[in-house]
Amino acid sequence: MSLLLTNIKELLQVRENNILKVSGSEMKKLPTIKNAWMYIENDKITDYGSMDKLPEIKADETIDASGKIIMPAWCDSHTHIVYAGNREQEFADRINGLSYEEIANRGGGILNSAKTLQETPEDEVYEQSAKRLEEVMRLGTGAVEIKSGYGLTEEAELKMLRVINKLKENYDISIKSTFLGAHAIPKDYKNDPDAYMELVINEILPKVAEQNLAEYVDIFCEQGYFTVEDTNKLLNAAKKYGLKPKIHVNQFNAIGGVKAGVDHNALSVDHLEVMTDEDIEALIGSETMPVALPSCSLFLSIPYTPARKILDAELPLALATDFNPGSTPSGNMNLVVSLACIKMKMTPEEAINAATINGAYAMELSDSHGSITKGKKANFIVTKEIPSYTFLPYAFGTNSIDSVYINGKLV
Repeated sequence: MSLLLTNIKELLQVRENNILKVSGSEMKKLPTIKNAWMYIENDKITDYGSMDKLPEIKADETIDASGKIIMPAWCDSHTHIVYAGNREQEFADRINGLSYEEIANRGGGILNSAKTLQETPEDEVYEQSAKRLEEVMRLGTGAVEIKSGYGLTEEAELKMLRVINKLKENYDISIKSTFLGAHAIPKDYKNDPDAYMELVINEILPKVAEQNLAEYVDIFCEQGYFTVEDTNKLLNAAKKYGLKPKIHVNQFNAIGGVKAGVDHNALSVDHLEVMTDEDIEALIGSETMPVALPSCSLFLSIPYTPARKILDAELPLALATDFNPGSTPSGNMNLVVSLACIKMKMTPEEAINAATINGAYAMELSDSHGSITKGKKANFIVTKEIPSYTFLPYAFGTNSIDSVYINGKLV
Protein backbone atom coordinates (compact mmCIF):
# COMPACT_ATOMS: atom_id res chain seq x y z
CA MET A 1 0.00 0.00 0.00
CA SER A 2 1.39 3.43 -0.94
CA LEU A 3 0.09 6.89 -0.15
CA LEU A 4 1.03 10.27 -1.62
CA LEU A 5 0.04 13.47 0.20
CA THR A 6 0.31 16.63 -1.91
CA ASN A 7 -0.08 20.41 -1.49
CA ILE A 8 0.71 20.16 2.22
CA LYS A 9 0.58 23.70 3.61
CA GLU A 10 3.54 22.93 5.90
CA LEU A 11 5.37 19.70 6.73
CA LEU A 12 6.65 20.00 10.32
CA GLN A 13 9.59 18.46 12.17
CA VAL A 14 11.45 17.43 9.03
CA ARG A 15 14.83 15.98 10.02
CA GLU A 16 17.02 14.95 7.08
CA ASN A 17 19.54 13.35 9.42
CA ASN A 18 18.10 11.38 12.29
CA ILE A 19 18.88 12.87 15.69
CA LEU A 20 18.25 11.40 19.12
CA LYS A 21 16.95 14.52 20.87
CA VAL A 22 17.12 18.32 20.93
CA SER A 23 18.30 20.40 23.88
CA GLY A 24 18.21 23.97 25.16
CA SER A 25 18.35 26.65 22.44
CA GLU A 26 18.12 23.96 19.70
CA MET A 27 14.53 23.37 20.81
CA LYS A 28 13.50 26.77 19.44
CA LYS A 29 14.14 25.44 15.92
CA LEU A 30 11.45 23.41 14.16
CA PRO A 31 12.56 22.52 10.62
CA THR A 32 9.68 22.62 8.12
CA ILE A 33 8.93 22.53 4.38
CA LYS A 34 6.16 24.79 3.10
CA ASN A 35 3.97 23.70 0.16
CA ALA A 36 5.21 20.13 0.46
CA TRP A 37 4.51 16.53 -0.52
CA MET A 38 5.16 13.29 1.36
CA TYR A 39 5.22 9.70 0.08
CA ILE A 40 4.43 6.68 2.28
CA GLU A 41 5.08 3.03 1.41
CA ASN A 42 3.48 0.48 3.73
CA ASP A 43 4.41 1.63 7.27
CA LYS A 44 7.37 3.90 6.42
CA ILE A 45 8.04 7.47 5.26
CA THR A 46 9.80 6.98 1.92
CA ASP A 47 10.27 10.51 0.59
CA TYR A 48 9.14 14.14 0.81
CA GLY A 49 10.01 17.55 -0.58
CA SER A 50 8.57 20.81 -1.91
CA MET A 51 5.77 20.69 -4.50
CA ASP A 52 7.89 22.42 -7.13
CA LYS A 53 10.17 19.35 -7.10
CA LEU A 54 7.51 16.62 -6.99
CA PRO A 55 8.69 13.68 -9.11
CA GLU A 56 6.26 11.43 -10.95
CA ILE A 57 4.96 8.97 -8.34
CA LYS A 58 2.34 6.28 -8.92
CA ALA A 59 0.69 5.79 -5.55
CA ASP A 60 -2.24 3.55 -4.60
CA GLU A 61 -3.90 6.60 -3.04
CA THR A 62 -3.28 10.35 -3.38
CA ILE A 63 -4.61 12.90 -0.86
CA ASP A 64 -4.73 16.63 -1.49
CA ALA A 65 -3.76 18.25 1.84
CA SER A 66 -4.30 21.85 0.71
CA GLY A 67 -4.46 24.24 3.67
CA LYS A 68 -3.45 21.48 6.10
CA ILE A 69 -0.34 20.95 8.17
CA ILE A 70 1.28 17.52 8.60
CA MET A 71 3.47 16.67 11.56
CA PRO A 72 4.75 13.57 13.37
CA ALA A 73 2.32 11.88 15.76
CA TRP A 74 2.80 12.68 19.44
CA CYS A 75 5.10 10.47 21.53
CA ASP A 76 3.65 10.16 25.04
CA SER A 77 6.38 8.75 27.29
CA HIS A 78 4.54 8.70 30.64
CA THR A 79 1.06 7.20 31.12
CA HIS A 80 -0.91 4.95 33.46
CA ILE A 81 -3.55 4.03 30.86
CA VAL A 82 -4.14 0.57 32.38
CA TYR A 83 -6.41 1.03 35.40
CA ALA A 84 -9.94 0.19 36.54
CA GLY A 85 -12.82 2.50 37.41
CA ASN A 86 -12.23 6.18 38.15
CA ARG A 87 -11.73 8.60 41.04
CA GLU A 88 -14.35 11.24 40.31
CA GLN A 89 -15.38 11.40 44.00
CA GLU A 90 -11.86 12.52 44.92
CA PHE A 91 -12.16 15.24 42.27
CA ALA A 92 -15.17 16.56 44.22
CA ASP A 93 -13.28 16.16 47.54
CA ARG A 94 -10.47 18.36 46.23
CA ILE A 95 -12.95 21.02 45.13
CA ASN A 96 -14.28 20.89 48.71
CA GLY A 97 -10.83 21.68 50.08
CA LEU A 98 -8.93 18.43 50.61
CA SER A 99 -5.39 18.21 49.21
CA TYR A 100 -4.06 15.29 47.13
CA GLU A 101 -1.95 14.21 50.12
CA GLU A 102 -4.89 14.46 52.58
CA ILE A 103 -7.01 12.28 50.28
CA ALA A 104 -4.16 9.75 50.07
CA ASN A 105 -3.83 9.69 53.87
CA ARG A 106 -7.55 8.80 54.13
CA GLY A 107 -7.11 5.70 51.94
CA GLY A 108 -7.85 7.49 48.70
CA GLY A 109 -5.46 8.21 45.88
CA ILE A 110 -3.32 5.38 44.54
CA LEU A 111 -4.56 2.96 47.24
CA ASN A 112 -8.14 3.56 46.12
CA SER A 113 -7.22 2.72 42.51
CA ALA A 114 -5.27 -0.34 43.68
CA LYS A 115 -8.31 -1.72 45.55
CA THR A 116 -10.51 -1.27 42.46
CA LEU A 117 -7.90 -2.84 40.18
CA GLN A 118 -7.44 -5.84 42.47
CA GLU A 119 -11.21 -6.46 42.47
CA THR A 120 -11.69 -6.07 38.68
CA PRO A 121 -11.30 -9.14 36.41
CA GLU A 122 -8.37 -9.00 33.99
CA ASP A 123 -10.51 -9.04 30.85
CA GLU A 124 -12.52 -6.09 32.15
CA VAL A 125 -9.33 -4.12 32.94
CA TYR A 126 -8.23 -4.84 29.38
CA GLU A 127 -11.53 -3.62 27.85
CA GLN A 128 -11.46 -0.36 29.84
CA SER A 129 -7.79 0.25 28.99
CA ALA A 130 -8.26 -0.56 25.29
CA LYS A 131 -10.93 2.18 25.03
CA ARG A 132 -8.52 4.69 26.53
CA LEU A 133 -5.74 3.61 24.16
CA GLU A 134 -8.04 4.01 21.14
CA GLU A 135 -9.00 7.48 22.39
CA VAL A 136 -5.39 8.71 22.61
CA MET A 137 -4.61 7.29 19.16
CA ARG A 138 -7.50 9.32 17.72
CA LEU A 139 -6.06 12.38 19.51
CA GLY A 140 -2.78 11.96 17.61
CA THR A 141 -0.58 9.80 19.84
CA GLY A 142 1.54 7.38 17.83
CA ALA A 143 3.74 5.88 20.58
CA VAL A 144 3.01 5.45 24.27
CA GLU A 145 4.57 4.18 27.49
CA ILE A 146 2.24 2.48 30.00
CA LYS A 147 3.06 1.76 33.65
CA SER A 148 1.74 -0.71 36.18
CA GLY A 149 1.50 0.57 39.77
CA TYR A 150 -2.20 0.34 40.56
CA GLY A 151 -1.88 -3.29 41.64
CA LEU A 152 0.43 -3.15 44.68
CA THR A 153 0.21 -6.94 45.14
CA GLU A 154 2.13 -9.54 43.18
CA GLU A 155 -1.01 -10.87 41.52
CA ALA A 156 -2.43 -7.46 40.58
CA GLU A 157 0.87 -5.97 39.34
CA LEU A 158 1.44 -8.96 37.04
CA LYS A 159 -2.18 -8.69 35.89
CA MET A 160 -1.62 -5.05 34.86
CA LEU A 161 1.57 -5.91 32.98
CA ARG A 162 -0.18 -8.76 31.15
CA VAL A 163 -2.89 -6.29 30.08
CA ILE A 164 -0.20 -3.93 28.72
CA ASN A 165 1.32 -6.82 26.76
CA LYS A 166 -2.09 -7.76 25.36
CA LEU A 167 -2.56 -4.16 24.18
CA LYS A 168 0.85 -4.42 22.46
CA GLU A 169 -0.31 -7.55 20.65
CA ASN A 170 -3.69 -6.18 19.57
CA TYR A 171 -2.96 -2.57 18.58
CA ASP A 172 -0.79 -1.23 15.78
CA ILE A 173 1.00 1.32 17.94
CA SER A 174 4.40 1.25 19.67
CA ILE A 175 3.85 0.59 23.39
CA LYS A 176 6.57 0.48 26.06
CA SER A 177 5.85 -1.27 29.36
CA THR A 178 7.07 -0.10 32.79
CA PHE A 179 6.96 -1.97 36.12
CA LEU A 180 5.92 0.52 38.84
CA GLY A 181 5.33 -1.79 41.80
CA ALA A 182 6.83 0.92 44.05
CA HIS A 183 4.05 3.43 43.36
CA ALA A 184 2.69 3.65 46.92
CA ILE A 185 2.92 1.69 50.18
CA PRO A 186 -0.11 -0.63 50.53
CA LYS A 187 -2.29 -0.33 53.65
CA ASP A 188 -1.11 -3.72 54.97
CA TYR A 189 2.49 -2.46 54.95
CA LYS A 190 1.84 1.02 56.34
CA ASN A 191 3.81 0.25 59.52
CA ASP A 192 6.53 -1.72 57.73
CA PRO A 193 7.34 -0.10 54.36
CA ASP A 194 10.70 -1.90 54.23
CA ALA A 195 8.85 -5.23 54.07
CA TYR A 196 6.92 -3.98 51.01
CA MET A 197 10.16 -2.98 49.28
CA GLU A 198 11.49 -6.47 49.99
CA LEU A 199 8.36 -7.94 48.38
CA VAL A 200 8.76 -5.73 45.28
CA ILE A 201 12.48 -6.49 44.90
CA ASN A 202 12.63 -10.16 45.90
CA GLU A 203 9.23 -11.53 44.85
CA ILE A 204 7.57 -9.42 42.15
CA LEU A 205 10.58 -8.06 40.20
CA PRO A 206 12.03 -11.53 39.40
CA LYS A 207 8.65 -12.67 38.02
CA VAL A 208 8.30 -9.52 35.90
CA ALA A 209 11.72 -10.25 34.39
CA GLU A 210 11.16 -14.00 34.04
CA GLN A 211 7.85 -13.46 32.20
CA ASN A 212 9.35 -10.63 30.09
CA LEU A 213 6.55 -8.26 31.08
CA ALA A 214 8.39 -4.90 31.15
CA GLU A 215 11.21 -2.93 29.55
CA TYR A 216 11.52 -0.33 32.30
CA VAL A 217 11.28 0.01 36.07
CA ASP A 218 9.85 2.99 37.96
CA ILE A 219 9.49 4.20 41.55
CA PHE A 220 7.70 7.16 43.14
CA CYS A 221 10.63 8.82 44.93
CA GLU A 222 8.77 11.31 47.13
CA GLN A 223 8.11 12.16 50.78
CA GLY A 224 5.48 9.81 52.17
CA TYR A 225 6.12 7.29 49.39
CA PHE A 226 9.66 5.96 48.75
CA THR A 227 13.04 7.31 49.82
CA VAL A 228 16.22 7.83 47.82
CA GLU A 229 17.59 4.77 49.65
CA ASP A 230 14.58 2.72 48.45
CA THR A 231 15.17 4.06 44.93
CA ASN A 232 18.82 3.02 44.95
CA LYS A 233 17.92 -0.46 46.23
CA LEU A 234 15.23 -1.08 43.61
CA LEU A 235 17.21 0.30 40.68
CA ASN A 236 20.28 -1.75 41.62
CA ALA A 237 18.13 -4.87 41.74
CA ALA A 238 16.38 -4.05 38.43
CA LYS A 239 19.73 -3.52 36.70
CA LYS A 240 20.53 -7.22 37.14
CA TYR A 241 17.45 -8.00 35.05
CA GLY A 242 18.22 -5.44 32.35
CA LEU A 243 15.32 -3.12 33.28
CA LYS A 244 16.16 0.56 32.69
CA PRO A 245 14.87 3.20 35.13
CA LYS A 246 12.24 5.84 34.31
CA ILE A 247 11.37 7.42 37.64
CA HIS A 248 8.79 9.72 39.29
CA VAL A 249 10.67 12.52 41.08
CA ASN A 250 10.16 16.03 42.50
CA GLN A 251 6.37 16.14 42.21
CA PHE A 252 5.89 17.77 45.61
CA ASN A 253 9.37 17.87 47.15
CA ALA A 254 13.02 17.75 46.04
CA ILE A 255 14.64 14.97 48.10
CA GLY A 256 17.55 13.99 45.86
CA GLY A 257 15.65 11.74 43.46
CA VAL A 258 16.91 13.48 40.31
CA LYS A 259 20.54 12.82 41.21
CA ALA A 260 19.66 9.21 42.10
CA GLY A 261 18.06 8.81 38.67
CA VAL A 262 21.08 10.27 36.89
CA ASP A 263 23.46 8.11 38.97
CA HIS A 264 21.56 5.04 37.73
CA ASN A 265 21.57 6.33 34.13
CA ALA A 266 17.77 6.63 34.12
CA LEU A 267 16.24 7.04 30.69
CA SER A 268 14.02 9.78 32.13
CA VAL A 269 13.11 11.60 35.33
CA ASP A 270 9.46 12.62 35.29
CA HIS A 271 7.26 15.27 36.99
CA LEU A 272 9.90 17.83 38.17
CA GLU A 273 7.33 20.36 39.38
CA VAL A 274 9.84 21.30 42.10
CA MET A 275 13.43 21.81 40.87
CA THR A 276 16.50 22.98 42.78
CA ASP A 277 19.78 24.26 41.34
CA GLU A 278 21.31 20.94 42.49
CA ASP A 279 18.77 19.02 40.39
CA ILE A 280 19.61 21.06 37.30
CA GLU A 281 23.32 20.54 37.96
CA ALA A 282 22.83 16.77 38.26
CA LEU A 283 21.16 16.63 34.82
CA ILE A 284 23.83 18.63 32.97
CA GLY A 285 26.01 16.30 30.92
CA SER A 286 23.81 13.26 31.56
CA GLU A 287 21.86 11.13 29.06
CA THR A 288 18.70 11.36 31.22
CA MET A 289 15.65 13.11 29.72
CA PRO A 290 13.69 15.46 32.01
CA VAL A 291 9.94 14.99 31.41
CA ALA A 292 7.22 17.51 32.33
CA LEU A 293 3.56 16.59 32.90
CA PRO A 294 1.66 19.90 32.76
CA SER A 295 -1.87 18.48 32.71
CA CYS A 296 -1.15 16.97 36.15
CA SER A 297 -0.27 20.46 37.41
CA LEU A 298 -3.51 21.78 35.90
CA PHE A 299 -5.67 19.10 37.51
CA LEU A 300 -4.06 19.21 40.98
CA SER A 301 -3.43 22.99 41.02
CA ILE A 302 0.24 22.44 41.84
CA PRO A 303 3.26 24.29 40.35
CA TYR A 304 4.27 23.63 36.74
CA THR A 305 7.69 22.22 35.83
CA PRO A 306 10.06 25.23 35.48
CA ALA A 307 10.68 24.69 31.77
CA ARG A 308 12.58 27.93 31.21
CA LYS A 309 15.05 27.08 33.99
CA ILE A 310 15.64 23.65 32.43
CA LEU A 311 15.96 24.92 28.84
CA ASP A 312 18.13 27.91 29.82
CA ALA A 313 20.58 25.37 31.28
CA GLU A 314 20.79 23.94 27.71
CA LEU A 315 19.04 20.73 28.84
CA PRO A 316 16.45 18.84 26.79
CA LEU A 317 12.82 18.51 27.91
CA ALA A 318 10.03 16.13 26.93
CA LEU A 319 6.29 16.50 27.48
CA ALA A 320 3.89 13.68 28.40
CA THR A 321 0.32 13.33 29.71
CA ASP A 322 0.61 11.25 32.93
CA PHE A 323 -2.85 9.86 31.92
CA ASN A 324 -4.19 8.27 35.13
CA PRO A 325 -7.41 8.13 37.18
CA GLY A 326 -6.32 10.33 40.08
CA SER A 327 -4.19 13.27 39.00
CA THR A 328 -4.60 13.43 35.20
CA PRO A 329 -7.69 11.75 33.76
CA SER A 330 -6.74 12.84 30.24
CA GLY A 331 -4.45 11.45 27.55
CA ASN A 332 -4.76 14.50 25.31
CA MET A 333 -1.27 15.48 24.15
CA ASN A 334 -2.74 18.48 22.28
CA LEU A 335 -3.79 19.95 25.62
CA VAL A 336 -0.34 19.16 27.08
CA VAL A 337 1.36 21.12 24.28
CA SER A 338 -1.00 24.07 24.87
CA LEU A 339 -0.37 24.05 28.63
CA ALA A 340 3.39 23.97 28.03
CA CYS A 341 3.07 27.19 26.03
CA ILE A 342 0.47 28.90 28.23
CA LYS A 343 1.72 27.92 31.69
CA MET A 344 5.37 26.92 31.23
CA LYS A 345 6.28 29.70 28.78
CA MET A 346 7.59 27.29 26.15
CA THR A 347 7.45 28.47 22.55
CA PRO A 348 5.28 26.42 20.13
CA GLU A 349 8.50 25.14 18.52
CA GLU A 350 9.90 24.01 21.89
CA ALA A 351 6.64 22.35 22.89
CA ILE A 352 6.29 20.45 19.60
CA ASN A 353 9.92 19.28 19.82
CA ALA A 354 9.30 18.18 23.43
CA ALA A 355 6.17 16.23 22.49
CA THR A 356 7.65 14.50 19.42
CA ILE A 357 11.40 13.89 19.07
CA ASN A 358 12.19 14.21 22.80
CA GLY A 359 9.19 12.09 23.77
CA ALA A 360 10.48 9.42 21.41
CA TYR A 361 13.91 9.58 23.11
CA ALA A 362 12.25 9.00 26.51
CA MET A 363 10.97 5.66 25.14
CA GLU A 364 14.14 4.72 23.19
CA LEU A 365 12.24 5.23 19.92
CA SER A 366 14.37 8.00 18.38
CA ASP A 367 15.33 5.80 15.42
CA SER A 368 11.74 5.14 14.37
CA HIS A 369 9.46 7.88 15.77
CA GLY A 370 9.23 11.57 16.56
CA SER A 371 10.13 13.26 13.26
CA ILE A 372 9.43 13.29 9.54
CA THR A 373 12.54 11.40 8.42
CA LYS A 374 13.00 8.93 5.56
CA GLY A 375 12.80 5.38 6.85
CA LYS A 376 10.91 6.27 10.03
CA LYS A 377 7.45 4.96 10.86
CA ALA A 378 4.64 6.68 8.96
CA ASN A 379 3.07 8.03 12.15
CA PHE A 380 1.66 11.47 11.49
CA ILE A 381 -1.13 13.95 12.15
CA VAL A 382 -2.99 15.79 9.39
CA THR A 383 -4.52 18.97 10.80
CA LYS A 384 -7.69 20.68 9.66
CA GLU A 385 -7.20 23.84 7.60
CA ILE A 386 -5.47 26.11 10.13
CA PRO A 387 -3.49 29.35 9.70
CA SER A 388 -0.19 28.08 11.20
CA TYR A 389 1.23 25.52 13.63
CA THR A 390 1.07 28.15 16.40
CA PHE A 391 -2.72 27.81 16.13
CA LEU A 392 -2.44 24.27 17.62
CA PRO A 393 -1.43 25.42 21.14
CA TYR A 394 -3.24 28.75 20.79
CA ALA A 395 -6.71 27.27 20.19
CA PHE A 396 -6.42 25.00 23.22
CA GLY A 397 -10.09 24.00 23.32
CA THR A 398 -10.41 23.28 19.59
CA ASN A 399 -9.85 19.90 17.98
CA SER A 400 -7.59 20.89 15.07
CA ILE A 401 -6.90 17.28 13.99
CA ASP A 402 -8.41 16.12 10.71
CA SER A 403 -6.89 12.61 10.64
CA VAL A 404 -4.20 10.45 12.24
CA TYR A 405 -2.05 7.78 10.57
CA ILE A 406 -0.13 5.15 12.53
CA ASN A 407 2.20 2.81 10.64
CA GLY A 408 0.80 4.22 7.41
CA LYS A 409 -2.79 3.33 8.28
CA LEU A 410 -5.63 5.74 8.95
CA VAL A 411 -6.75 5.49 12.58
